[in-house]
Amino acid sequence: MSTRGVIRFASWTLEPDREPDAEPVTYAMECAVCGRRSGAGVDFQDAQRWALVHAGRNPSHHTYREVIHRPWRAWMR
Repeated sequence: MSTRGVIRFASWTLEPDREPDAEPVTYAMECAVCGRRSGAGVDFQDAQRWALVHAGRNPSHHTYREVIHRPWRAWMR
């Protein structure tokens, strides 16, 4: 008995998931000096506020990373 397979080539599209049931986009900020990170949330201003407070408490911590989790979806055209 032999095994056979069929391969189908198709065009796929990848795009941000904007469906009503998609996960929300979340934002956080991470200090590049010490590695501490804000909590993730849907409002970027919360992450920005955390970075400013952290910089105020740690005057030598000048660099930060923005961390975004954005849901994506793939679909066959």
